[in-house]
Amino acid sequence: MKCPFCGFIEDKVIDSRPTDEGSAIRRRRECTKCLKRFTTYEKVESLPLMVIKKDRSRQPFDREKIMNGLLRACEKRPISINDLEKVVESIETQLHNSLQREITTEYIGEMVMTKLKNMDEVAYVRFASVYRQFKDINTFMDELKNLLRDDKKDKD
Repeated sequence: MKCPFCGFIEDKVIDSRPTDEGSAIRRRRECTKCLKRFTTYEKVESLPLMVIKKDRSRQPFDREKIMNGLLRACEKRPISINDLEKVVESIETQLHNSLQREITTEYIGEMVMTKLKNMDEVAYVRFASVYRQFKDINTFMDELKNLLRDDKKDKD
């Protein structure tokens, strides 16, 4: 850190403590050349995650949209809100860890369906029917056949 008084680039940290409910660190520093003290603040840089929709428009990522979709798919199913929160948290963490700044709705939808498939097959089919926009009963049946085939593979 460059000293604001003399411009020297070496200093030592005298004190360090969290501020803003832990979202930043306040550091008290002392220049090793002029011995003057100064304060710096350090916080994590957050880059916005943008979602590319089917019509190619872009909007900021909103975890509530995933939660709302999960709530609709899991309505009257034996899945707790806490479990759904964990799913949303897991997806959001995966997206941020991917280091991509723009993610398609298709990619997010597939992530949600993978999580749901492991939790509750009925909720999975409900979500898939909206997400994949089944046009008729045949496409719906094809999805059910895929689900049954995957179940059989898992059991073998």
